[in-house]
Amino acid sequence: MPELAVRTTDIPGLLVLDLPVHGDGRGWFKENWQREKMVAAGLPDLGPVQNNISFNQTVGVTRGIHAEPWDKYISVATGAVFGAWVDLREGPSFGATYWHEITPEVAVFVPRGVGNAFQTITAPAAYTYLVNDHWSAAAQEQYTFLNLADETAAIPWPIPLEQAELSAKDLAHPRLAEVTPVAPRRTLVIGGNGQLGRALAARWAGRADVDVVGRDRLDLADPASLAAFDLTPYGTIVNAAAHTAVDAAETPEGRREAWAVNVTGVAALVEAARAAGARLVHVSSDYVFDGTAEVHTEEEPPSPLGVYGQTKAAGDALVASLPRHFIVRTSWVIGEGGNFVRTMASLAGRGIDPSVVDDQIGRLSFTEQIAAGIDHLLSSDAAPGTYDLTGSGEPLSWAQIAAEVFRLSGHDPERVTPVSTEEYYRDKADAPIAPRPRHSVLDLAKIEATGFTPADHLDSLRTYLAPGTGA
Repeated sequence: MPELAVRTTDIPGLLVLDLPVHGDGRGWFKENWQREKMVAAGLPDLGPVQNNISFNQTVGVTRGIHAEPWDKYISVATGAVFGAWVDLREGPSFGATYWHEITPEVAVFVPRGVGNAFQTITAPAAYTYLVNDHWSAAAQEQYTFLNLADETAAIPWPIPLEQAELSAKDLAHPRLAEVTPVAPRRTLVIGGNGQLGRALAARWAGRADVDVVGRDRLDLADPASLAAFDLTPYGTIVNAAAHTAVDAAETPEGRREAWAVNVTGVAALVEAARAAGARLVHVSSDYVFDGTAEVHTEEEPPSPLGVYGQTKAAGDALVASLPRHFIVRTSWVIGEGGNFVRTMASLAGRGIDPSVVDDQIGRLSFTEQIAAGIDHLLSSDAAPGTYDLTGSGEPLSWAQIAAEVFRLSGHDPERVTPVSTEEYYRDKADAPIAPRPRHSVLDLAKIEATGFTPADHLDSLRTYLAPGTGA
């Protein structure tokens, strides 16, 4: 008896499974769908929501070729069928074909956009399939069809089609030359007006399959906004939106806003992504930690000090409930718009000598690097999960970074006065002040193991402050 195995085919993503079948004189038994074992063997995490059975009474019943807007997991409960598949997706594999006999010992995973057909070769045949979206009349309008007799596909049907039992609709489907290829699912960036959203928009500016939306089109703080937004075209959602006003989150109004965006809104987004079958990229923060560890790994349990960190930790937990997710944890973000580096450069140019805290340690994370890391995770075979992503290099205090900004701007770094966090906030007792983690250094080993090496944050700082950058 063969062990469970997953085999690739000439059609990308089309997989054949060898299923162990246990039998004796009474009959047989098999685990037709076993998520844990099959995902471990290499099958995508299908997430089925509907199970259909096609009962075929006679030999020669032929159905297809249909490419549906969902993934499909096919097997038979009794009998045998000749399965045939044609890649109808846009791209270099368009028109690629594959066929295989399906018996109780075989199952086939068919990715969205691959045309599927079968012909019964022993009857009765109970053809069963799991899908990861619900059938509807609207969904059926998104089907792409190919004629069973297409000469280019040249499928070797065991029973000639003129002798087979098939529907008039299947006979009328177009030839391959007349088929409009199935477009890939699109990518959506939420929070397009923020620093990271703008960096992602710039990185993907040449891609026609990316949509970037700001809060005016999709507001995570407004449940009605997300409910009204159609996520069905999207296979990837990048959430670059967040309530990041750390100190304001310590006020009654700010606390409500932070929870509305970072938790309630994320919860709704997670369920919307689950319903759409989309993978979700979510940006996290060093503020989920209390900063007692000098270096934080992805495995460290959250221990947030303030409201902002608490909301980010809660949002992370919600996102982690999705099988297909990336939580990208970063710190000390610098990008287009107002930020610490721009503030220090402005003070230097205006002759103002600042006091800057020297007991909070970390690395800068430039939005171009974060965008590049997200792009890498999505385009590589990286496993879902949490990844730390900041600049690399020697960790520094805010005061040391400020001094470097002064030096790179052509000013005396000695004009920066290092002070403790307590000293810095001593004269600001009337304003809401969020507690900060003292150590914000994130371990980069996990993302580096995927093949992505972040740039040294001081090298990125030099580039950021170079003449002509507008910093």
